[in-house]
This record gives sequence, structure tokens and C-alpha cells, in this order.
Amino acid sequence: MGKAPRGSGASGGADERGALDFLGSRGWRSHVVGLLAEGEPATLARIAATTVLLLTIAVAVAAGMLGTLPDATPAIRRLVEALVAATLVAFTAEYALRHWIAPDSDPTAVGHPWAARAAYAVSFLGVIDLLAILPRLLHFVQPLGNALEHVIGLLVLLKLARYAPGLSLVATVIRNELRSLAAALVVMLVLLFLASGVMYLLERTAQPHVFSSIPRALWWGIVTIATVGYGDMLPVTPLGRLFGGVVMLLGIAMFAVPAGILATGFAAEIRKRDFVVTWQAVARVPLFAGLDASQIAQVARLLKPQWVPARYLIVHRGDAADAMYFILAGEVEVELTPQPVRLRAGQYFGEIGLVKDITRTATVIAVTECQLLALDIGDFRRLMQQYPELDASIRAVAESRLHPGAGGTP
Repeated sequence: MGKAPRGSGASGGADERGALDFLGSRGWRSHVVGLLAEGEPATLARIAATTVLLLTIAVAVAAGMLGTLPDATPAIRRLVEALVAATLVAFTAEYALRHWIAPDSDPTAVGHPWAARAAYAVSFLGVIDLLAILPRLLHFVQPLGNALEHVIGLLVLLKLARYAPGLSLVATVIRNELRSLAAALVVMLVLLFLASGVMYLLERTAQPHVFSSIPRALWWGIVTIATVGYGDMLPVTPLGRLFGGVVMLLGIAMFAVPAGILATGFAAEIRKRDFVVTWQAVARVPLFAGLDASQIAQVARLLKPQWVPARYLIVHRGDAADAMYFILAGEVEVELTPQPVRLRAGQYFGEIGLVKDITRTATVIAVTECQLLALDIGDFRRLMQQYPELDASIRAVAESRLHPGAGGTP
């Protein structure tokens, strides 16, 4: 029996119960949720379903491109038709299933299953899922033309946004920086129209057929500001060439502005997401269990995430102590006498050198791939001054490790 479906219950109404009775038990829908809904655990069945959908997207794109070959043989055309039909069936089934499980995918949809389905239908991914099948379905009613249908069919590539977090990151950055990008676009348009107008004045006498009007000169302005320079419209007068060179340099500067805005936006969004991940990781460390959310956020800003491979030398005996480390995942081995000690997720090491202000007293090697949080010595001292209870706890652990005979862990 699958897990209890989210957002489904007796309050769903008689129509919802009837649909469930027709399609089977709620357990079936729970299984489909586990296969298709975002945020579900990565089970073997879910990985298989995702792989099949990704392969279907690849096949649909390949069929769309092959369908535009002018010299395709009849065998290739039959293959394209077969692939288009197969992907149409797969995407139609996926679209229907996502409508069916929409109430379970939305925890706020209890009692309003059809509202959840309508919300999915008008969402970005819902519209993309519909566009993946709509042109092919309309072909049976009113053909759009093979070329247009194949080009529209390439929209299935946008379905990758469900599986590639980087695409959603791009959309988030553009949304966050929309005002800055719009301002840069306005400045670029002003430069485009002014440059085209000035070039029309400078070249209209020497080239009356080439620069016959400002609208025609706009093409020169576009390719010049974009520094493409197709060569179909070139200034021939000295003033025209001088002005054209200035516009080229301004074009480079203008395109650098939105590039810088996007780069800054990407960096800020990645820092924000990394901070959220670090905050959640810090909250799971037992040492910080007594801190509230704002205090955990302050600690998270000081910690630097690190991934180290298996058998990696993290700390070497005798080296200067410059940081302590918290283990989020994996296992490390502390080489001590008479026998080594292994530390796991939730534990930490490297604090003795910071507390006692001495060199490293042991060598620490990663047994498996580990995710660590590093706290530099300067941040460590500031943190201990701000939170005396953490300082006392870490000092107690350090003393127990220095003197294991007293009952502590070395």
C-alpha cells in the first residue's frame, strides 16, 4: 500500500470519490504521485520514470528535426511519423496523469481538487506540457503544416525545466533583475535610434539607396551595436566611419551592462540558496540545537561548506590550527594512539588546536566522501565570545579528548 495521498480526503466531494472509485483506490494515485510529483524521494521506480520521460523528450526533439529534412527518404519519414505518434501518446498520458495527481501534489488543495487541477493547467509547466501535445492533436483537426508543427514541437525542450534546476535559476534571476534589465534595454534602444538617425544624416547624400531613411538605417544600428557587422550596410564618408567606430565601442559597453546585471544576479541567487542549505545543515548539528532561528542564521554565515573525497587528508598532525570542522555527512578517522577513532555526521573535530592555541594534535582522514562545515579561527573566537555556552561545551569536549582516561572520547 502506498503512502497516504496529500490533499485528498472525504471533503473532496462526491465527484472526487466517484473518480477514485472508477480509477481504483487512492493507493494507485499515491504511487503515481511518487513517480511524477516534484519533491518526492528518489526511488528506483521514480528514477526509471524520469529516465523514460527524458528519453521521450530527446526522441521528440530528434523527430522534430528529422521531419524538416527536405531530402528525407520514405523510410525516414515513416520513422518520424512513428516517433511522433509514440511521443504524442507518452506526453498525453503524462499530461493526464499530472492532472489526476494535482490535488495530491498541492497540500493546500484539500477539498478543492479541481482548483488544484486548474492551477496546474495554467502554470508554466502545465502550459508547456499542453503545448507538447496540442500541435500534434490539432493535426487531426486542422493541419498547421509540417514545418510549423515540427518547430512548435521543439517546445518540449522547455519540459526540461522540471528536471534541470539551472533553468529555474535563470527564470528567478531574470525575475529578480527585471527592473535593471528593463532600464538597460531602454538605454540600448535610445542609443540605437539616435545612432541610426545620425548615421542617416551622415550617409544619405553619399549612399542615397543604402541609407535612404531612418528605418533602413536601423538595421545598420542593430548590427553595429551588436558588433556583428554583416557588411551589407557600411559608411563610406570619413565622418560616417568615425561615428560608426564610436557606436561599436558604445555597443560593447551597452551589452556589458545586462551581462553584468545577470552575473551579479546569478551570484546573489546562488549565495542565497547556499545560505539556505547551510542554515538547514547547521540546524541539524547537535551542538547548535539550543540556538533559535536568528542565531542559527548568524552561525551559518560564518561556516564554509566543503566536500572532500574519500581518503582525503583533512588535518595533519603538527600543522597550524586554522579551523575546526563539523561533519554533515560521511565519516572521518582520527589517527590516535593506541587506536584510531571514527567520527560521523553531527560530530566535529579540530577544536583542540583552536581552544588550546596549539598545533594539530592528530591527523584526520576522510573515510568516505564527506560534507563538512569549516569554521575559521577568527570566526571561531568571535563566536565563542558571543555564545559562552557553546564555548563551554566545545572546551569540555576538547578536554575529554585530550584526557580520554577521564571518561571522554579521545
